[in-house]
Amino acid sequence: MTGGRLERGILGAVGIIGFLAVSELAGRAGLVPDVMPYMSDVLATAARLPAEEQFRADVLATLAACLNGLAIAIAVAVPAGLLLGTVPFLERSTRPLVEFLRPIPSVSLIPVAVFVFPDSHDAKTALIFYTCSWPVLINTLYGLSDVDPLAKDTLRSFGFGPLAVVLRVSLPSAAPFIATGVRIAVSVTLIVAVSVELLAPGGGGIGAFQSLAGSANRADRVFAAVVWAGLIGLAANLLFTAAERRVFRWHRARTGEAA
Repeated sequence: MTGGRLERGILGAVGIIGFLAVSELAGRAGLVPDVMPYMSDVLATAARLPAEEQFRADVLATLAACLNGLAIAIAVAVPAGLLLGTVPFLERSTRPLVEFLRPIPSVSLIPVAVFVFPDSHDAKTALIFYTCSWPVLINTLYGLSDVDPLAKDTLRSFGFGPLAVVLRVSLPSAAPFIATGVRIAVSVTLIVAVSVELLAPGGGGIGAFQSLAGSANRADRVFAAVVWAGLIGLAANLLFTAAERRVFRWHRARTGEAA
């Protein structure tokens, strides 16, 4: 398993280096528009950005909104999913509303969020909360449907009430599915935050940094911010995936993934 991971890591690194090399050669050969900076200039600028206090503040502003919105989404969507998943009448009553709201693109709601929340940070947090709630809610419902009925009946036979059954059986069994929903939500928080910052740059953030760099005709700084946004998103996904694998190793072993 370790060898397989190492091989995938090496192949991934080779692919990234190859992409960077092709991008640099395409720029040098004039195959891309002149307004596009060379990849080497973008990487050099990206390496210098962490030394800038304003860029660090912008990154922290984006991450703060991402963490706040994600935390609120988990705190609301998981209990809501447990409630809907254990009370069939409520689930059937709210299903049409969920199916109507869930497909709405979060980008289309940016003007609404900015109008309702004049503060850019609040608008980002609210929209991240809205976007992240759906994968967490849906995966919570899916996880509850996968709970072993025999385990719940056994606990009821010993005199435990509905709340105890949910907390002792349903929630632990659905936890791996909830974690999958959170992992999906993590991958979209940065997208939503930067999108709001591009349209409402007053509160700072990576998107606001890009807007300012674009107005100054500094394409290298715009693309350098894109590089850092990608690195931050990749790091967040890798960290959460590693934590998920460690915490829910028992689930992977039960489903045969460990093999």
